[in-house]
Amino acid sequence: MDRKLDLLIGVVERIVVWAAGIGGLIVLIQMVWISYGVFVRYGLGKPDRMVTEATALLLFPVAFAGLAYAMREDAYPKVTMLTDRFGPAARKIFDVVNNVLMLGVGLFFSYAGISATIRAFNSGVASEILHWPRYLFWAPGACALSLFSLYAALRLVRLIRTPAI
Repeated sequence: MDRKLDLLIGVVERIVVWAAGIGGLIVLIQMVWISYGVFVRYGLGKPDRMVTEATALLLFPVAFAGLAYAMREDAYPKVTMLTDRFGPAARKIFDVVNNVLMLGVGLFFSYAGISATIRAFNSGVASEILHWPRYLFWAPGACALSLFSLYAALRLVRLIRTPAI
């Protein structure tokens, strides 16, 4: 079972890295688009209304694209002053509780993102200036949050199954 779990986690981790890369690509697109918008506004004196709305709409998917990658790299801030003094079993309990909380928050936001995507799709609402369907901006964020939740659940299972050392 551990071999299958490790294989599944490895597959999900590859997807996590790709999602973070896509998020980085979106950031580069935003950077170029915002630079263009600043040049057009102040250099040519003709502001482009699309730049502001597009970059604002792209902030939601970018905000969550690297969430699972940060978990993979153990990049979330931790305060371990107290837990470092505990034994391995107590530290494992705190790690399990921490991962359960992260999974709970991830599941809540996954539900909210998926629900928003479905509501935007059903309503047919589009952005005011770009006239792009709003669900196209909600869907990548919902996918990233769902990926985070899946990854957090897999990591929690592995943590529970691994003996405290």
